[in-house]
Amino acid sequence: MIVVTAATGQLGRRVVEGLLERVPAGQIVAAVRSPEKAADLAARGVLVREADYDRPETLKGAFGAGDVVLLISSDLVGGRLPQHVAVVDAAVEAGVARIAYTSLLHADTATVSIAPEHKATEEHIRASGLPFTFLRNGWYSENHAAAIAQGAATGSIFGSAGEGRVASATRDDYAAAAVAVLTGEGHENHENTVYELSGDLAWSLPELAAEVSAVAGRPVSYQDLPVEDYERLLAEAGLAPELAAAYAGFDVAIAKGEIGDATGELRRLIGRPTTPLRDTVAALLGDA
Repeated sequence: MIVVTAATGQLGRRVVEGLLERVPAGQIVAAVRSPEKAADLAARGVLVREADYDRPETLKGAFGAGDVVLLISSDLVGGRLPQHVAVVDAAVEAGVARIAYTSLLHADTATVSIAPEHKATEEHIRASGLPFTFLRNGWYSENHAAAIAQGAATGSIFGSAGEGRVASATRDDYAAAAVAVLTGEGHENHENTVYELSGDLAWSLPELAAEVSAVAGRPVSYQDLPVEDYERLLAEAGLAPELAAAYAGFDVAIAKGEIGDATGELRRLIGRPTTPLRDTVAALLGDA
């Protein structure tokens, strides 16, 4: 069985859809906090099991001996490590064959605020003795959805990244990588392997503004701000203080070059180019 945790989330659903194109539905398990939200997957033949990261007792029945498990990282920034540890420990107890984990690009050296939790999760997986695959996902193009919409509406995109570059890819791209390692012929091909995943081409926020301008048909400029001012702007826009600080911190990382590494590993895993930024901008504005 191939088990996908957080299978009703934005990444998890894409992984399940990709798996359905490759393997019979009866070989896929959607491990979810709220099984009722996976009713549509169950109707298609996917097995649904309850798996709540915050309720370890539910995790014991989520995995079986020989399963290949995809642990999709929690979105509880600052509190996800205990959740991840609970999932890994349950997988060990169940005797799963391999665990894949959606980590962070260069998790062992990155300085962004979320890096320590990813690094610690990787360390716990290694210490568990489970065969592993680390999918160190880089920046998601969709992380800039709000900025893209704002730019199209107001003509301005704000940030603190300067001329720093972002090698982003889409959720579809990263989901395709997960499908590749979960279904690759001969699981030993991905066993105890770390993949540094990012988009083919790195871009700057001024270049993002130019793409939004081209798609929206109006002038759009990038306004670079001191990080304190950008953090305040994000808070005024409604982000919780810790999220405003985190997003501003990502721009600092972009300026330092930590998110601009176009490794080429994602393209090799999925067997096609990653999604161009222009396509993402067009899709997001088309959905607006």
